Amino acid sequence: MPLRPEAADYEGIFRSRPRLGQERGVQLPESVPGSVALKIAAADETAASSSAVIAEPSKNKGQSTKSENWSGRKGHAVTFVSLFIFTIILYFRPYESISALSSFTSMAFVSGIITILIFVVTQLMLEGNLTARPLEVHLALLLGLAALLSIPMAVNPAEAWQTFSEHLLKALLIFIVLINVVRTQGRLKLLLLLAMAVSIYLSINALNDYRLGIFRIGSVELNTARIGGSIKGLFDNSNDLAMHLATMIPISFTLGLASRNVLGKILFYATSLLMIAAVVVTSSRGGFLALLAAVLVLVHKLGRRNKAIAAGTIVVGFLLFMLVAPASYSGRLATIFNSGGEASATQRTEILKRSIVVALRYPLFGVGLGNFHYRSVHELESHNAYTQVATEMGIGAMVVYIMFMVHPLRKLRRIERELFDSPSQRHLYYLAIGLQTSLVAYMVASFFGSVAYQWYVYYLVGYAIALRRIYYQQKPRQSSVDEVGRAALSG
Repeated sequence: MPLRPEAADYEGIFRSRPRLGQERGVQLPESVPGSVALKIAAADETAASSSAVIAEPSKNKGQSTKSENWSGRKGHAVTFVSLFIFTIILYFRPYESISALSSFTSMAFVSGIITILIFVVTQLMLEGNLTARPLEVHLALLLGLAALLSIPMAVNPAEAWQTFSEHLLKALLIFIVLINVVRTQGRLKLLLLLAMAVSIYLSINALNDYRLGIFRIGSVELNTARIGGSIKGLFDNSNDLAMHLATMIPISFTLGLASRNVLGKILFYATSLLMIAAVVVTSSRGGFLALLAAVLVLVHKLGRRNKAIAAGTIVVGFLLFMLVAPASYSGRLATIFNSGGEASATQRTEILKRSIVVALRYPLFGVGLGNFHYRSVHELESHNAYTQVATEMGIGAMVVYIMFMVHPLRKLRRIERELFDSPSQRHLYYLAIGLQTSLVAYMVASFFGSVAYQWYVYYLVGYAIALRRIYYQQKPRQSSVDEVGRAALSG
């Protein structure tokens, strides 16, 4: 297969010292003579150095590399630590649970500024530029440009600027940091495990609140009471909580499939079941549809070798799900198809229709970030990420937003196909499936929430790009070693 631009990627920060013949995934038969093994090991080192040369721009010959090419230099260890700390603060909001930090409400902002400053200095020293430029970065910058262009045209420019600076701008900047800094499987897994940790905490608290009858949203008298997230910010709203958990379930499940440790498999599978139960008690219709979409995608991709078993799994799983779900849950889900039975469903249908009309009336620049409520029904948000972007930034911005999610899906699907018959790369294969499923779950759930400027999708796309770069970093070396190894064995 020809070398793609994506192949020029970062090397790992810390070099491992594998045994002879097992470097970079090379498996040698026991019958291979020692001299041949030494030739293969030497060839591996040659391939590694060749890959590093490919990744670096050739200054002597004046050759230029494509914009997506990333060098194989080490670095950004300090930036990653800072990014990890920022993500902990973003997820857990320690100033709300630790009284000694209660006055430090700007902790996430300060941590984010420090992370960005460290990143800029380190990136300039390492690469001589501010960022690598896969297509997703160009799309993210276009989305930011559309947001800026919408501000002068906004109904309330001050509010539009506030929405941009406090939400979208921060998400875009951290997204750029993430895709440049997460260069190894270890770093990617650490961020995913952190997301699993906050998901476990939220799920346990959600189930406990439901058991105790602690409802943070709505009214018991009006029969609209629902649980909310135990952490404010990203997870305060029950729909946002359900969406987050629905996007984490596929990742947790596929990490369980990839794990070679029995205890690891049990922990990841148990985490998946815990999060599914938490999605149910949120009574979120968008969360349910996202969960359903995730199950269908997983069954389709993992059941390719036996479609009959896959179909049976869907039927049995759905029946078990409905048996253990609360009695009121089926009635709540029924309003998806018949909105006349619930006021909130009827209201959201009217808002959706109104948002489509507004998008068509202001197709170029929209009505400004955060300004849709001025043109909405009863000052309400659109409750739809796609029409949120279309009404507030223009229809062109909505197309860019959709491409931002679809492009990494296509790249991950390619990796999945290439690794279908590669047992030695099962961790990357299953994670590629998990991230695809998570993106699909987000795309479904975000149809029911104004979340286009929040962190959710920018982290997911960042994870997808990191996996893609890690995979293409390893691929050219492995191919070169395999060719030399076959030649040595045949000789």
